[in-house]
Amino acid sequence: MPEKFEVLILEKPDDPVWKVVGGGITNFNRDHAGSDAATPLCIVLKSPAGEVMGGLIGDTYYDWLNISLMFVKEELRGQGYGERLLSRAEEEARSRGVKNVFLDTFNFQAPGFYQKLGYRTFGELPDFPPGHTRYFLTKQL
Repeated sequence: MPEKFEVLILEKPDDPVWKVVGGGITNFNRDHAGSDAATPLCIVLKSPAGEVMGGLIGDTYYDWLNISLMFVKEELRGQGYGERLLSRAEEEARSRGVKNVFLDTFNFQAPGFYQKLGYRTFGELPDFPPGHTRYFLTKQL
């Protein structure tokens, strides 16, 4: 009789789970698309006193920059800091040989900000979260 496997929900994945799932998909992808040469990217906006006031977090891989998170504290918005963070990330991505950028944002965040800077919408998920829209944007560098 074949062994029965369990399907479980974990509160937080531990190292053995990451090793199998993360390592497994990394190896699978490498076998089909080559090494992704993934490299983290973190750009930080600091005050003169050294306080973190915002930043951008992402990764470069497969000649793309994926911007996962970008945030500027409210009191600094509209003063060009977001554009400076994004510009610095694009500059660093180019130096890594990156050709394109992708990110996602919600309608209550900053789709117009990105579009003003040359990003174009390539997809959207309506009602995510309920009553709002999630946008997916890209830009060729």
